[in-house]
Amino acid sequence: MIDRYLHDVIIAMESILANKLKSILTGLGIIFGVAAVISMLAIGNGARQEILEQIKMVGVNNILITPIVTPEEESANGESTGENKEKAKFSPGLTLADAEAMSEILPTVKRISPEVSLNSFILQRGKRDQAKLVGVNSEYFDIYNLSLQQGTFFNDYHEENGIPVCVIGANIDSKFFPKESAVGKYIKFDVIWLKIIGVLEKNEINLTAFENTGVNVFNDNVYVPAKTMLLRFQNRALVSSRIKQTQSSFRGGGPRFFRISTNPTQNTNTNYHQLDKIIVQVNESEELQPSTEIISRMLFRRHAEVKDYEITVPELLLKQEQRTKDIFNIVLGAIASISLLVGGIGIMNIMFASVMERIKEIGTRMAIGAKKMDIIVQFLSEAVLISVTGGLIGVVIGIILAKLINQVAGILTIVSPFSVLIAFFVSASVGIIFGYSPAKRASEKDPIESLRYE
Repeated sequence: MIDRYLHDVIIAMESILANKLKSILTGLGIIFGVAAVISMLAIGNGARQEILEQIKMVGVNNILITPIVTPEEESANGESTGENKEKAKFSPGLTLADAEAMSEILPTVKRISPEVSLNSFILQRGKRDQAKLVGVNSEYFDIYNLSLQQGTFFNDYHEENGIPVCVIGANIDSKFFPKESAVGKYIKFDVIWLKIIGVLEKNEINLTAFENTGVNVFNDNVYVPAKTMLLRFQNRALVSSRIKQTQSSFRGGGPRFFRISTNPTQNTNTNYHQLDKIIVQVNESEELQPSTEIISRMLFRRHAEVKDYEITVPELLLKQEQRTKDIFNIVLGAIASISLLVGGIGIMNIMFASVMERIKEIGTRMAIGAKKMDIIVQFLSEAVLISVTGGLIGVVIGIILAKLINQVAGILTIVSPFSVLIAFFVSASVGIIFGYSPAKRASEKDPIESLRYE
């Protein structure tokens, strides 16, 4: 029985090979449909992977509090109302005390770290390069899942006393210490010498628009304890308080502001906030929304009802972006799947035409003993072979297309084995579904009428 049906399949293969051009044209719909499905799913997988990497980089369950800097000219305007001047006068800005208050009051806080940054130059053994100095605490590295290549992180003594120690990024290490260990060495940032106690592992993840999600370029930064930054480099809160004292001593005309800077490389004319950011990590994702509301009310009171800060939740923003991309990918996948449907209809039409062209062949086979099932197997095999072959070609083209999209357009694409199997399974199913009806019609032909057909 198996040999008999195998003979029917061989006849189908001979028919396909005898009409190569027609078979290729018949399978074009399947080829392009499978290729489109695989490439679209690869784009979707790449987008999902990029979002997961961004969530990992911004940390899990994080809340970011950043300052809003208002031009001082507005607060210095003599036509401003008394209420506005009072608010501008007494708002302390985002300070280290805010971070300490959140840590003490909020039970949902798992980790918290202040962040204050300064751009200047590193000097070491005659080499000079621009870099970013970031003042944080030791919990910062856990929040952002940063690990050490060598050395240690800050300890309590370093943080409490503002000791001039630092942890450097991998790129800083490779630039200044390419052939030796950096741990224990000194680098000069701006005018202060810092002792290197640790080197971060290199982070290979490339992200687009990372600054909008609160991600630093970890490889190119130098990290010091927050109090080291405030004591030895810059403390805008001290500058701001001096400006306010000077301002309050004047009545009527004359100068209203004096610019006092503890660091000539940092412009303190407009930014009165002591910190550039506070990162709060809560225990569970469910606690993000209520914690954000509590932080907002707390800061509103601490800042004398001046809304000079902004609270964002990067993970929620990224998840919203993921949902938007998922919907977009579903639409793209549905559009690509239409090609498979069109390809299946094309196979069915060609097979119906093939049945009409080969009525005499059908009649001859049935006259010499072929059964209805033999005819069904023959024509169904033709449809399945065309769709399966088209599916295999489509898989290859889809993988190549995904690679081209990645290289040419710069869009991350990931071809998963699951998407390949799905596309191949659908292409084979299309051959069976749309090939059965023409095959059944061919088997129902009357042998005598078929032999007499002109």
